[in-house]
Amino acid sequence: MEKVILDVDTGIDDALAILLALESKQLDVLGITAVNGNVPLDYVMRNSKKVLKHMGNDEINVFRGASHPILKESFHEFRVHGADGLGGALQDIEVDETEPGIFAPDFIIEQVQKYPGEVTLIMVGPLTNLALALRKEPRLSKWVKQVVVMGGLISEGGQGNVLPTSEFNMFADAEAAKIVFHSGSPVKLVSLDVTMKTFLTKEHVEWLHGTKYYDFIKESTEIYRALSEQKIGINGCALHDPLTVGVVLDPTLVTTAKYFVDVETKSDLSYGQTICDFKNLWNQTPNVEICLTVDHERFITLFLDRVKR
Repeated sequence: MEKVILDVDTGIDDALAILLALESKQLDVLGITAVNGNVPLDYVMRNSKKVLKHMGNDEINVFRGASHPILKESFHEFRVHGADGLGGALQDIEVDETEPGIFAPDFIIEQVQKYPGEVTLIMVGPLTNLALALRKEPRLSKWVKQVVVMGGLISEGGQGNVLPTSEFNMFADAEAAKIVFHSGSPVKLVSLDVTMKTFLTKEHVEWLHGTKYYDFIKESTEIYRALSEQKIGINGCALHDPLTVGVVLDPTLVTTAKYFVDVETKSDLSYGQTICDFKNLWNQTPNVEICLTVDHERFITLFLDRVKR
């Protein structure tokens, strides 16, 4: 099985990504690293542990990471994920507050150094933890197998979810993303261009009726689905983070190409924008493998199949 570390800011779609990663039975999850993002870090720790306990996998360690971005003030998305980050689900689950005595960036360095060329980092939150790890140990970029990132917006200008040109994970810590993109790490970017085509609809949720996770998925995604219906007329939850896990499980779900990509960190109008130089106007070496298309129907089928099991 492929060795992975799952870096999360749990949130609703992060929770679904954890479900998919573990229920796929294809990944050796070395640990989960938590980062400030969708909700504050304490919420992320608690939510991640709740999901693991609900699954019966609470032996997997959750490592506390960065509690704030590298430079900017924290930005959270309670309107999407609810007051607790899980849309009010799993309220009755109590979790052990004990934590491993290692900082998440140090855990990333430790594991990638221990298994050089074998570890995939699945990054579905702001990239603060990885940026800190790379600053401490630049050789990490040569040791890691691949870094699969949920974030950014490449071709769908004006379709961002924080600013017209910016996606949340990039906007939450653009300086961290810039460090990662320029580190020499093998980065694959799963952006809104493809994730916004993968909706878990109300009808899909009902297909899970009678299965272990039906109640959790129905309850947790309700606020997210309602917001999507209000904004774009679809009662559904875009599977941003689960698709990122899906791309690791089955790379043929997407078509990709490698280009030079940079991140805007100075403009008030476009902070966090991921800019792809399709025509090589900057004459720079390609540094990011971007996703061009997604077989969204096959991915939704994969997600439902794994979660049903």
